Amino acid sequence: MTRFAPLALSTLLLVAGCAKERPVEVHGTVERDRLELIAESNERIVEISVREGDHVQSGAVLVRQEAGTAQPRIDQARAALLEAQRRLADLEQGPRPREIDEARAALGGAESEFQTAQSEYARVQTLVQRELLSQSNLDQARAARDAAGAARDAARARYELLRQGTRTEQVAAARAAVQRATAALAEVETVASRYTVTAPRAALVEALPYKLGERPTAGRPVAILLADGVPYARVYVPEPLRTKFTAGTKVEASVDGHAERIKGTVRYVAAEAAFTPYYALTQKDRSRLAYLAEITLDDPAAQALPAGMPVQVFVPAVHP
Repeated sequence: MTRFAPLALSTLLLVAGCAKERPVEVHGTVERDRLELIAESNERIVEISVREGDHVQSGAVLVRQEAGTAQPRIDQARAALLEAQRRLADLEQGPRPREIDEARAALGGAESEFQTAQSEYARVQTLVQRELLSQSNLDQARAARDAAGAARDAARARYELLRQGTRTEQVAAARAAVQRATAALAEVETVASRYTVTAPRAALVEALPYKLGERPTAGRPVAILLADGVPYARVYVPEPLRTKFTAGTKVEASVDGHAERIKGTVRYVAAEAAFTPYYALTQKDRSRLAYLAEITLDDPAAQALPAGMPVQVFVPAVHP
């Protein structure tokens, strides 16, 4: 027995050394960015362009809801914008020569009528003085003359206004009206566009909770996507290893079906434990705490990993 003691001791030390160098293992699942696209309103679903499991590109139409009251509001906003644009164009162009000629002719007619009314007033005044007409006839002639004078002044003012052209203040106000109408149209069109749910990025369609013809509750997901890109592992790190898991730490991961390990990098570790607060635990219980961590699996071999798959993460040179 004594002769085998050195060999047994050396074997024990080798085993102990191998155990000491064994990487620490933590467990979790493979995850991808999950996108929940919600319904803008409870309008009926009139189109579902994809199926669960389809791969879609950014901007692809997924689900379309009935526009409902949005379309009448869009039509109204477009009509208001068109009216404001025409008003602005008319003011920027200014009065047309034909309008000026018309105003000039109207002024000439008003002046002629005033002269006629003035002559009639003078005639009636003479007859009243000779007591051939009553005072009421003179009052009527005076009223007709004053009305003709007011019409002449109004015609002259309109003619002068057309000759001077459109004021800059009127053009500025018309431009502001166009801007307001444009903004109102953009607002209702933006709201209406949300009735068509599109993919914000390339992704895999994971779930379509509603069927064609159903009315989803406003704010509820109508399409759930798993975004393309680098997957990550979500694991729970035991309290004794918390100080060893820091952002930037290089690790290796293993999943079923892959003979070789997948390289990854720790990108996030939670600051607080997932369970009982640390100050309420004894030193023995603290080892049961776990901290949520996310590890980017930037190895090309990880691109095809499905979400939800169990994963084991190894940290070389870290000892429990």
